[in-house]
Amino acid sequence: MHTHNNSQYQDQLQQLATLSGSICWGTVTARFCLDGVPDEHLISNISIIPVVGDQYVVMQLEDGRWELIGGTLEPEEHYMDGLRRELLEEIGAELISYHPFGHFQCTSTLEAPYRAHIPHPHFVRLLGYGEVKLVSKPLNPEDGEQVSVVELVDIDEAVRRFEEIGRHDIAEMYKLAHLVRWNRGQNS
Repeated sequence: MHTHNNSQYQDQLQQLATLSGSICWGTVTARFCLDGVPDEHLISNISIIPVVGDQYVVMQLEDGRWELIGGTLEPEEHYMDGLRRELLEEIGAELISYHPFGHFQCTSTLEAPYRAHIPHPHFVRLLGYGEVKLVSKPLNPEDGEQVSVVELVDIDEAVRRFEEIGRHDIAEMYKLAHLVRWNRGQNS
């Protein structure tokens, strides 16, 4: 997983087959764009690949699925406030830093948005990595996903867990976060 030069970095980015094509999440189709923050007015969802030092945080829901950390913004909520809220709710963490590196351009096939305040039918899911501090158990609000396990693992183990359940999209998001972090560290 470790890269040694910029051409290897570019080669590894090319190998992310799932993220390089169209992705279908039920009633939503999405295309991944490798860049920072898009038009903020279109952001309806925020996601993070959380890290603690060299370890990656993964969470498992009560139904046994490993899932991406993040969620839908509340009405009038700035995406950074939404990220802080989601981190506490889902993994009991405080945000130290956040580095957006891409976003999903999403299109819904539903007649109306699934929550009245979010953009429709086109919206954006922002993706980044960031350093977090685990401070408590997940808050697990009643109206949210119920998290049963929060663990720190190395990048290979994180990727394995998502691939094992067929979530190649999330596995590639973790791989990409790892590559971007490594490349950023090499260029600073």
